[in-house]
Amino acid sequence: MTSLSKLFTWGRNGTASLYPGYFALVMATGIISNAMFMEDHRALSDLLLLVNLVAYPTLCLLTIGRLLFFRKALWKDMIDPSLVFAFFTIVAGSGVLGVGLNLRGFVAASTGLWVASLLLWFIFLYLAFGVLAFFNFEDGANVVHGGWLNAIVATESLVVLGVLIAPYTGEYYQSLMVILYMFWGIGLGLYGIFITLFAYRIFFFKFEPEDVTPLLWVVMGAAAIATNAGSVLILTDSGSDFLLSLLPFLKGMTLITWAWATWWIPILILFGIWKHFIRRVPISYTPMLWSLVFPLGMYTVASLRLADVAGFAPLRTMSLGMIWIAFGVWVLTSFGLLGTMWKSLRLHFRSV
Repeated sequence: MTSLSKLFTWGRNGTASLYPGYFALVMATGIISNAMFMEDHRALSDLLLLVNLVAYPTLCLLTIGRLLFFRKALWKDMIDPSLVFAFFTIVAGSGVLGVGLNLRGFVAASTGLWVASLLLWFIFLYLAFGVLAFFNFEDGANVVHGGWLNAIVATESLVVLGVLIAPYTGEYYQSLMVILYMFWGIGLGLYGIFITLFAYRIFFFKFEPEDVTPLLWVVMGAAAIATNAGSVLILTDSGSDFLLSLLPFLKGMTLITWAWATWWIPILILFGIWKHFIRRVPISYTPMLWSLVFPLGMYTVASLRLADVAGFAPLRTMSLGMIWIAFGVWVLTSFGLLGTMWKSLRLHFRSV
């Protein structure tokens, strides 16, 4: 077997077993790029965007490859209660990338990503809840492992990008703004459902080290993106008296979601300390780690937006530190990804 055919086989195997939540890589890279853009670190922001412009189409092609050549494997993931919500990372990743492109003036591309995200959101939302209703048996879905809160992240990402493209919709501007307020509310409703199950599972059932996964951080990231979405709605003139009357509620809930996201951070850190330093489980790369990086970046952006809304300078100061923490974790995770790929490639070449 030639080296080229070995490489092809390695890529084929990787495509067949692709983790459906791998678009969290795009989410994590994109949100840190957007945060860097907001803080005027343009060179680093552009570099991260360039990474995403490679990663996003690559993951799209791999996913299409699964659809064309590995339908059974893809369908198995789509009807698995523990995996189906991972597909929402496609929606959220598209939204975060769309924001980055919109910030640089690529309105048509960002609009196309928003429309595609909206269509996928409808498909995945009702697919996911259908799977929970009809395929969730005793050993099925687990809110801790299943990444259910990715549904909230995807929903609120439609709001964040939608606000940016709304000014270009002409006579449909007010209608779109009403829809975006509705999506923000749907995201809060889903969060209320899932966070209840999440807290009940963690605090009232036996908790093992394997229950502490990077997906736990989505509980903070979902609250942070709800804060970000609420903030951009507050900062945007809706042009509607009805929506204007909702601003007091919007402001209150936006502050509450930020406070809730902040409250979770020390607990999540304690979970990590307990798993890796007390129970001594080694730290190793997993694709789910990108679901830890994204919330750190999103918390930074949410704090920056809320600082603009509230005029609260300490929030901006805090965000200046958080952005570098998020970037540092992104770098470490990237090295983990590259190292894992290289190790996998070497093992494959030795075994064939």
